[in-house]
Amino acid sequence: MAYVKKKIRQQLLIEQVKEKPFLTDEELAKLLQVSIQTIRLDRLELGIPELRERIRKMAEHAQTKVKSIEGREVIGELIDLELGKSGISLLRITDDMVFAKSQVARGHYVFSQANSLALAIIDAPMAVTGVANLKYKVPVHVGDKLIAKAEIIRQRGNKYFVWVKTRNETQEVFRAKFIMVSWDEK
Repeated sequence: MAYVKKKIRQQLLIEQVKEKPFLTDEELAKLLQVSIQTIRLDRLELGIPELRERIRKMAEHAQTKVKSIEGREVIGELIDLELGKSGISLLRITDDMVFAKSQVARGHYVFSQANSLALAIIDAPMAVTGVANLKYKVPVHVGDKLIAKAEIIRQRGNKYFVWVKTRNETQEVFRAKFIMVSWDEK
C-alpha cells in the first residue's frame, strides 16, 4: 500500500512541477502533505532538479531565443519564451528595490519587468514601446516573487498589441497593455 501511495504522490509531484515550475520544496511539501525531506528524496529519485536549477535551465533556454533586445537586458529572469506569442519572467524584489520609508517596491522595477518582457517576445530584429497603459493593483514588498506573463493579443503591420499580467504568490499586482512597434534595422 505504501508503494502505491508513493507512486501517486510522485505522479502528483511531477504534475505540480510541470504546472507550476516555481514552487519551492516547502510549498510542494505543504501541497502534498508530506515532509520537505520526502519531497527532496522524491525529486532526486525522479530526476527533478531543485528550484534554482529548474529556473536556471529554463532561463538559459529562453534567453537564446530573444531577438529584439539582448537576453540579459530583460529585467528579471526570462523563464519561458515563444517568439511572436508569449513569455514569462521572474523578478524577486530585494531591499534595494523598495522605498526606505514604506518598504513598497518602486514602480519602475515592476514596469521594467513587464516592458522588457513585452519587447523580448516580439519576433523582430528591433522593437520599441509605442504606447503603454498601466495599472498598479496592489503594493509589492521585499521578498515578493513577481511572475510576469506576456502575450501578443494581435498584430497589425509592424504594431504588436501585448498584454502583460504580473502576479505575486497570491494575486495580480500589475497589469499593462502595450503597443510595441517593430523597425527594420536599416
